[in-house]
Amino acid sequence: MLSLLTEHPLFSALILILLDLGLWRLISSRGSEWKLMVRVLIFALFSMVLFNEGLNPMEPAPWADNVPLHLAATGLQIGWWLFGARTLTVLIGAVMMQRVGHTGRLLQDLLGAVIFLIAIIAALAYVLDLPVKGVLATSGALAIIVGLALQSTLSDVFSGIVLNTTKPYQLDDWISIDGTEGRVTDIDWRATRLQTSQGSMAVIPNSLAAKAKIINFSRPSNMFGVSVSVPVSPHARPSSVIEALERAMQGCRQLLDTPAPSVSLKSSASGGAEYEISGFVASMGEKRVVRNQLFDLAYRHLQASGVNLLSSNETSAAPQLSRPRALLESSPIFSTLREEEKDTFSQNMTLQTFRAGETILAGGEVSDHLFIIESGVVSVTLKRHGAPLESGRMGPGEVIGEAGILSDTALPADFSAKTFCALYRIEKSYLKPCLDARHDIHDAMQALLDFRLHKAQSLTEEAPVVAPKRGFLQWLRNRV
Repeated sequence: MLSLLTEHPLFSALILILLDLGLWRLISSRGSEWKLMVRVLIFALFSMVLFNEGLNPMEPAPWADNVPLHLAATGLQIGWWLFGARTLTVLIGAVMMQRVGHTGRLLQDLLGAVIFLIAIIAALAYVLDLPVKGVLATSGALAIIVGLALQSTLSDVFSGIVLNTTKPYQLDDWISIDGTEGRVTDIDWRATRLQTSQGSMAVIPNSLAAKAKIINFSRPSNMFGVSVSVPVSPHARPSSVIEALERAMQGCRQLLDTPAPSVSLKSSASGGAEYEISGFVASMGEKRVVRNQLFDLAYRHLQASGVNLLSSNETSAAPQLSRPRALLESSPIFSTLREEEKDTFSQNMTLQTFRAGETILAGGEVSDHLFIIESGVVSVTLKRHGAPLESGRMGPGEVIGEAGILSDTALPADFSAKTFCALYRIEKSYLKPCLDARHDIHDAMQALLDFRLHKAQSLTEEAPVVAPKRGFLQWLRNRV
């Protein structure tokens, strides 16, 4: 076998081409640097074998009297031009990927097509010794015919070039094209692909995208607008509604501080008034969660301020309840109490107020009472690596101090008033016999305590450090 390769070097050149094709498929996409290095090495060996054999790709193949050998040499010379074009496109693609990332994929494809076209014309001119002018003239006429037949496709191609040059959107941007909203997953020579919020794939031709109205939700700086409309009773005082909605707005930690969220009156009529909470979040995936949370917070803070949402059926029973009694009625922990038990409980609840910034329950302090938030926003802060970390915010109806009631322990979190807060206090001496008698309330409070302890542990534990990957190209750039 070795003697065959030495006597017939053209077999070596053919084996190198097959070896390149095989290794290119065997090496995984994760080893892109190795694939590139192997391809360049094999192309260098392939060129060395051809030139050592006297096969110059700039000249027609020798051995015209030996037809099989002449055809084989001609094929390898044409293969050298195509092999070189492929190697060059891979090199250019690797360099452009480092510079512009996946957004330059269309430009890479077009540049690769030009390089292959040049390689084919060069092979026709040098290897086959054909008149290039005649070939170009024929190909120009053929190009006109093909261009007329593929007019819409070419429109998509050139529109794709315009979109990649002006860059109204990039990969992973959330955009809307003519009302179709989704995340950009791919931009190729023909179309833009969007993954919609329903999980489906929308394919929009580039020619349509270039002419359509485009809204990019990811710019500037990955800020996504979110708003919630709240209809309220026309009899509610506007200042009370705005104050309650501002507290609801501050209770949502996912809203960005800059630009600052706001509350505004959208419309007012005899049938009711409509207010809007608007702000920004950091990712598109948070919009739905934040919108739902804002509406729930708005409902609770409005209820704490004595303001009702607009409804066709206004019940008269709810306003007759005292505020402590209404809190027990809406509480997920104490709602299972009987009516007479709720009345007794509400008579043993005392109101306590805190100014903004004042500590309600310090971390590590064992509480001998339970707080139920009546109004305001409470901030929950943990210590992580010695620095404070806000882990959440609480609003009307939520409880504080269950660890001391259940197990005479303390939570590692500090509870402080972010706004002016009013809380109802229930002493442990009164609450403990109730928990011993009512296992459903005890279990609900224990589930809340377990959830808070698990969340505190997950937020304060150290995340494993992942070592950055260092490829061959990164190593080479550091050496230059």
